Amino acid sequence: MAADGQGSVLDTAWAQIPHSREVSAGIGSFTRSRVERIISLVAGAFGSLILGVQAFAAALGPSDERPGWHEPLMIAVFGTLAVMILACVIGRGVRVAAGAFAMVYVLALASWPIATAGIEPQSLDEPWIWYLVNIATLAAVLAFPFPLQIGWTILAPVLFGLVRLIQGDFAWAYWVTVGLDVSFALILGGMILTLGWLFRSIAANVDETRARAVASYARAAATDAAEQERIAVAALMHDSVLAALIAAERADTPRERTLAATMAREALTRLANTENDAHEGTDEPRDADGLADDIETASRELGVDVTVRRDVRPDGPMIPGRVARALALAATQAVANALQHAGGAGLSAAVTSADGRVSIEVRDAGEGFDLDAVPDDRLGIRASIVARVAAVGGTADLETGSHGTVVRLAWQEPAL
Repeated sequence: MAADGQGSVLDTAWAQIPHSREVSAGIGSFTRSRVERIISLVAGAFGSLILGVQAFAAALGPSDERPGWHEPLMIAVFGTLAVMILACVIGRGVRVAAGAFAMVYVLALASWPIATAGIEPQSLDEPWIWYLVNIATLAAVLAFPFPLQIGWTILAPVLFGLVRLIQGDFAWAYWVTVGLDVSFALILGGMILTLGWLFRSIAANVDETRARAVASYARAAATDAAEQERIAVAALMHDSVLAALIAAERADTPRERTLAATMAREALTRLANTENDAHEGTDEPRDADGLADDIETASRELGVDVTVRRDVRPDGPMIPGRVARALALAATQAVANALQHAGGAGLSAAVTSADGRVSIEVRDAGEGFDLDAVPDDRLGIRASIVARVAAVGGTADLETGSHGTVVRLAWQEPAL
């Protein structure tokens, strides 16, 4: 039967989509996840790679560090930078790798006065560690919350300026050069920070708008489906069930009682098939293999391949057409319920035919549910499974719990 709530509509639609890692992002994070990927790939990978190569070339030249300091600093800084670039390229562990580089770079800056103590700077040109200042800002944008991003954008350039002045004994010649360097780094870092915040804000607004639109459509679809269902059931009750009740009340002879029972059975069948608009049609007998084929075909139409296990013995009965259709539709409804509520986990089906009896079992490994807590207006189990099978003289049994849900359908060939 039609769903009666927004969540059910969304779950039903989502169950029809082939799930993969690329489509697993929720409705509310579709654009944001792609913007994050673009930032990490374009800025984190290519931008860091270009500046990193420039810094590495400068580090291979004459150094200002004391003996024993240059190589460890290079290994620590460029090693974490290489890991960050690799993480940005493959799209995994970006936050951890970027956060590690941001921390290591600040620690390297803090140790710079110790590493250069007693060494006279060869020139006013920037040392190799200067070229990585704004990469530290970019790493903070990739790894940290917004307040820490602001702090890192200011901390890295100011700390560089301070340690550079300490290295130059606060000589006046260094003040002008360092002031220009720090100003440039602050401006460029501010632009990186602003662009990251802007792109993420736009993506978040797009996702929020999309989520509201989907929710609004789901509510409208659920309302329309419920109204259509109400109209169909009301018409059915008026035309079929009411007529069967009147016939049963007025039945005095065995023939009239038989006719009333037939009318009641047909009314129950049409009630169970309301959402499928199915009619009884031909009553040509089917075998159990044909019934299993019908279940597999219907499952494929739901978007899942279910291979029905078959145990069909020679003494199995031929199933009347109307009975076969009712059993196949009930089993299909059980498959649909497993897809909607259990995500298709552990979904399997089996058909057994022997000794004049046909049995169908549909099983899933979901979390189960409380059958008594299902609202009265949800007819997926009561009408589409239980009433449908009962209308053709069969039985339906439902077992559910934390281990999953098992739906068992059975029909026994009448004794001659």
